Amino acid sequence: MEVVIQEEATGCGIAASAALAGLSYAEAKKRAGALGIHASDISLWSDTEYVRKLLRDCGVAVSPREAPFKSWEHLPDKALLAIKWRMEHGKPFWHWVLFVREGGQAKVLDSKKSLRSNVRRDFERIKPKWYIEIIN
Repeated sequence: MEVVIQEEATGCGIAASAALAGLSYAEAKKRAGALGIHASDISLWSDTEYVRKLLRDCGVAVSPREAPFKSWEHLPDKALLAIKWRMEHGKPFWHWVLFVREGGQAKVLDSKKSLRSNVRRDFERIKPKWYIEIIN
């Protein structure tokens, strides 16, 4: 799986969905727009339903529930992680990243444009709050 870089400051959910579906950011953004999902909507940072809806539209099946993060070893081979989790004005916000384990090698695909490397293995610095398992 390849990382897709978000083209908007708030486009991490669209970028993660694109990577999972094998689409470009532009293709995923177009599909999201047709579903009424826009990166400018800050609800993308605080509600899982938008990303779930886009993933369903792209044919990607996910677990119906979020699971609390316990350890990197306990994660499934593919998961959407909520990192940088925080409360703002009584509302939760986070940044979406993908966890992938392929051939026994674990990595995090982080769509943030300003990172030196978008393929991360600095697990001690990444603090997931919870995850959604990717089923297919």
